[in-house]
Amino acid sequence: MARDNILVGLEIGTSKICAVVGEGRDDSTIRILGVGQTPSRGIRKGEIVDFGTASQCIHDALADAEEKSDVEIKSVWVAVSGGHIQSFNSRGATVIPEDRGEVEEVDLRDVEISAKEVNLPKENTFLHAVIQKYYVDGHDGVLNPLGMLAHRLEANFHIVHGVTTRIQNTIRCIKEVGVDVEDIVLSSLAAAEVVLDANQKNLGALVIDIGGGTTDYIVYADGAIQHSGILAVGGDHVTNDISIGLRLPITRAEKLKIEEGSVEIGIGLPGELITVKNDSGFSGREVELEMLNTIIHARMREIFEHLKKQIDPHVPIDMLGSGVMITGGCALLKGVRTLAEEIFEVPVHVTVPQSVTGPTSAFENPQLTTAIGLLKYGHAMQSITTSTSVLENLGQKFSSLFRGFRL
Repeated sequence: MARDNILVGLEIGTSKICAVVGEGRDDSTIRILGVGQTPSRGIRKGEIVDFGTASQCIHDALADAEEKSDVEIKSVWVAVSGGHIQSFNSRGATVIPEDRGEVEEVDLRDVEISAKEVNLPKENTFLHAVIQKYYVDGHDGVLNPLGMLAHRLEANFHIVHGVTTRIQNTIRCIKEVGVDVEDIVLSSLAAAEVVLDANQKNLGALVIDIGGGTTDYIVYADGAIQHSGILAVGGDHVTNDISIGLRLPITRAEKLKIEEGSVEIGIGLPGELITVKNDSGFSGREVELEMLNTIIHARMREIFEHLKKQIDPHVPIDMLGSGVMITGGCALLKGVRTLAEEIFEVPVHVTVPQSVTGPTSAFENPQLTTAIGLLKYGHAMQSITTSTSVLENLGQKFSSLFRGFRL
């Protein structure tokens, strides 16, 4: 079926691969048309470890999305995660020619290039250079300097970079199934697009996206990204802890975590037991509810405490007026908000995508936040031309490796 302004977001996660098809509206909202999902294989901690197997899973998720949306998928916006992704803040500067004296688009590009004149590890490439604020002749707080008279333009950027070959492998894996890549987007940046509004970004907010193999986070203050990062730990580690601690098969541990477990401890009756039914190769047994919750609590506490230590040096948590937003698969764990509020000591909200229409099963599911966020990001970026894409960066630096690919 032919539709205008169709976008597809693809998240290649550790636990699942999601493809969400949506339609961008003139009012900046997104209408979901269909969702395709398949369990992940060949992916570990957000990164591809088995090319062929991962390609097949991507194919299956896209085929599922095509069937459910009645849309032929030709290109996708892709989320990227993994421990190789790093970020920092940088300032750039450029002098406005005297014979012009007015800030133009070329100056915005030049100041970004200046901010990116840093020594990255030789194996890395730029993912994003996201504007934080402009300075016009030293004047702070300029939102849009275009058309202003100036001698000197400066700007602060949040720079994100990652290992080139790992990003290339993600792109090649998708190309293998006959689909083009519009651009690569930091997972937490995509999630924030549909979790936060402009007011929340101005007041300050932390978005935590807890997936299967990674926990992605991004911090906004004064309307701009101040810090971002990725922890190579997520919900699968909670499941593994349960499996080891209670001597259960992984599949049974995952089911127990979702259906019976809680992040809170001390809420069950003393000695309360849960019956885990038998299965092929497993005779079944009873486990203590409090022990299950203690295991979940310990791992989730570790994640939140580590996050707080990572974020505090950049933006003090108590300065985040909008508090903490938790999304991703682990947002569904019972009691997760209570523990997070204890640790961060600010209001915590378990959240799902906003400004989205379509099947409620899609946008009310925190597991789909990143994939839906890719649609919102792509819709916004279609009219922006001042920044070069990840694919353009890769094409400029490593064009010989990408012959035959559309850049």
